[in-house]
Amino acid sequence: MIERCDFVVPYFNNHFRFDKPPLTYWAQIASYKVFGENDFAARFPSAIAAGLAAVSLAAWGRRIGGAQAGWWAAIIFTLSLLTFYMAKAAVADMWLVLFVTIAHWSGYELLFQKRSTSNAEPPTPNFQWIWWLTFYLSLALGFLAKGPIAWTPLLTLAALRYFSRGAELASRFKFVRGILLMLAIVAVWGVPALIQTHGEFLRIGIGRHVIGRSIGAMEGHGGNSFGIYLLLLPFYFVTVFLSFLPWSIKLPKLVRRLWSTRDPIDNYLIAGAAVIFIIFSLIKTKLPHYILPAFPLLSLLVVRHVIEQPRFLRNAAVSAVSLYVAIALIVPPLAAGSFFPAFALFEKSRSTLKPEMEFGALDYQEPSLVWYFRARVHGFFTPQNKKTAAEFMTKAGPRFLILPTNAVAEIFPTPPANWTTYSTTGFNIAKGKQIDLTLVLKPE
Repeated sequence: MIERCDFVVPYFNNHFRFDKPPLTYWAQIASYKVFGENDFAARFPSAIAAGLAAVSLAAWGRRIGGAQAGWWAAIIFTLSLLTFYMAKAAVADMWLVLFVTIAHWSGYELLFQKRSTSNAEPPTPNFQWIWWLTFYLSLALGFLAKGPIAWTPLLTLAALRYFSRGAELASRFKFVRGILLMLAIVAVWGVPALIQTHGEFLRIGIGRHVIGRSIGAMEGHGGNSFGIYLLLLPFYFVTVFLSFLPWSIKLPKLVRRLWSTRDPIDNYLIAGAAVIFIIFSLIKTKLPHYILPAFPLLSLLVVRHVIEQPRFLRNAAVSAVSLYVAIALIVPPLAAGSFFPAFALFEKSRSTLKPEMEFGALDYQEPSLVWYFRARVHGFFTPQNKKTAAEFMTKAGPRFLILPTNAVAEIFPTPPANWTTYSTTGFNIAKGKQIDLTLVLKPE
């Protein structure tokens, strides 16, 4: 986007990237302007979004149960294992969580604002208007972060009809004008994007990356056979006990308590969390972080029913902080070379890289190659195979090729004396396997 001065259509390695709408990229561009184009700047917006989600949750929890409940809701969300992991990842999920949380909070205010405090004055029409506007604005921004999944708060309201048939949903939410406003905000970006891509953004972005993920397992995440699909249906109901640690210890007791007794606020929070769990359980593509938008709702449920156990809350919080600090201090230095082979190769070869170089890779096409090497090289990464790799390196001009170490002798049995090689051993996290890589560089 920065190179093209095109902030409408995302590109990756000189090709359209229809996976996600652009809001996360806009935030990263702003971060680059402040911190430069580096790993920290790419990850920093996710940390900001996580912080804002925690602040929103603290304010919402205060409205529900007072200041103590608000603080603990924010702490529980922030110290959940999956939040700790995703809040530093250069992905769109935390922005989705932020806007889905604000939408659910706004929906709560529209439904329960007379019940949130016993001595509160009846809400004024202007106050209701602010929450209504915040609700639909959050849905629009959530779509710009990660697509239609941001509209799950609308499904929460639909599910709420099962629990509260007398709820005045239509008069409070004014769905027709609200949805039109939401779509109009999305269209400010969406219409130019569709025009520039001749409709491909809709066909691929929605067709492949939304519908495709629903009916098939993409990138190996899940199972395409019907038997594996049935086996994976409870996937998130199992993995939540790991991803929501340490607070998931209380989930079985919480479920039993809510099964026997709950109030309308519990019903609203349960409906919101259940919608997210059920949607992603039915979708064939499975990744543990997909249910992260439900964590703020789970945090509030835990607070409402475990607040009378301050010792558990304090002990769990201290244990989580101690563990995460230890991980932050110990793991990154050890993992930099072992788990990020592209980074290790870049560090070894960076002094010999030139802006005019072309580069390719054989049997290794991870996005990290583009991220690291295009920091020094202006050309674009081109995938190679065994038939084209040798020809690629014999073309005129400086260039380099990244390939498995055991393939170097086969493809380049007698390399010229002025060629340089750099090798590393690491772990391909995306594929889940050990990998040995070598960079073969031709200087001229």
